[in-house]
Amino acid sequence: MNALNAYAEVKSVLVEIFEIDPELVTPEAKLMDDLGLDSIDGVDMMVQFQEKTGKKVTPAQFESIVTVKDLADLVDELSR
Repeated sequence: MNALNAYAEVKSVLVEIFEIDPELVTPEAKLMDDLGLDSIDGVDMMVQFQEKTGKKVTPAQFESIVTVKDLADLVDELSR
């Protein structure tokens, strides 16, 4: 998976599972502040991407995610 595909995958999950308006999902959007996700949503999202990639997200990786781009970068890294 490349960065563009990872971003598309992240956007798809945010729109379909968390019912976020697609126009709000931009690389710079902050998951909590701009998109209204909470910590439980964050855990649910990590489970989704762990299942898709077959790799575990470490606590340090989880804590470093602030924006949609951060999440897409992590998904790209996990899929390699």
